[in-house]
Amino acid sequence: MFPLSESSAAFHPLLILVVALMIDAVVGDPPWLWRRLPHPVALIGGAIALLERKLNRDSRPGYDRRVRGALVAVLLVAAAVGVGIGVVALRRKTGWGGLVELALTWALIAQRSLFDHVRAVAVALEREGLAGGRRAVARIVGRDPDSLDAAGVARAAIESCAENFADGVVAPVFWCLLFGLPGLLAYKTVNTLDSMIGHRSERYRDFGMVSARLDDAMNLIPARLAGALLALAALFVPGGRPLAAWRVMLRDHGHHRSPNSGWPEAAMAGGLGLALAGPRRYPGYVADEAWIGQGRSQATSLDIRLALMCLVVACLLNGGLVLVLLLAG
Repeated sequence: MFPLSESSAAFHPLLILVVALMIDAVVGDPPWLWRRLPHPVALIGGAIALLERKLNRDSRPGYDRRVRGALVAVLLVAAAVGVGIGVVALRRKTGWGGLVELALTWALIAQRSLFDHVRAVAVALEREGLAGGRRAVARIVGRDPDSLDAAGVARAAIESCAENFADGVVAPVFWCLLFGLPGLLAYKTVNTLDSMIGHRSERYRDFGMVSARLDDAMNLIPARLAGALLALAALFVPGGRPLAAWRVMLRDHGHHRSPNSGWPEAAMAGGLGLALAGPRRYPGYVADEAWIGQGRSQATSLDIRLALMCLVVACLLNGGLVLVLLLAG
């Protein structure tokens, strides 16, 4: 946890985190800003893409590609930590450094953008039907949208809502609480590595193996915390089932191929009385997995909106925990 005696009291790191959460909840990621400035995640993604093109050649043996992928992960995480340490040092000397840290923290938390992207799927299903829903959900999930019916589109949006609450909101806050901006930047780098190269496809199976394992490790605690927050949030959702959320989470989290994603998805499934996951088609392979939850598999846009209500409450609970830590300090 942060020391409570910072030289710049106006920019206490916990206060920076609370303010960043508030700004993100209201403003999100304004397109006009990121059209003029490079988003930190876009910079990380550009570095990953460049190194991947240079080092991940199909002609190389699997062991060589694993070593090269590990080196890329270590190099980029070390660079991210270095940037974070530099910004923290600047913040301790000048108010401008505090503003830079606030801006970076805000940019690396994804409450509002997650809400907006998931809501867009519900709106598209209601206004444009299946074709519109497929186009909208393709922006937030990696599976083949053409293989989804309307219920599949709704389930995909709800699953994305639950999973990305864990790795887009809870995990960044968790690592920021533990290690400040360096921890937050390290986590976002690992998470971006996993999303870009941590796949099971032929091209990335070896090169992205270390990145995928690092992401699993760094989400171990946040995913379970996210599941707990979603289960608690179900208490405040019309028709929500908080006890079922806990029961399904504890029983079915292992049905997911990921050691972490099953926790928030199972909590959401139980809390809304749905069956999520199941067999899914991705580019290049089919994930033939068990269902999570024993509720309805025929999800609708109304279920997406209930999931969004659950997300909002869970974000408030997550931010409330940070605020309690600040006030306790």
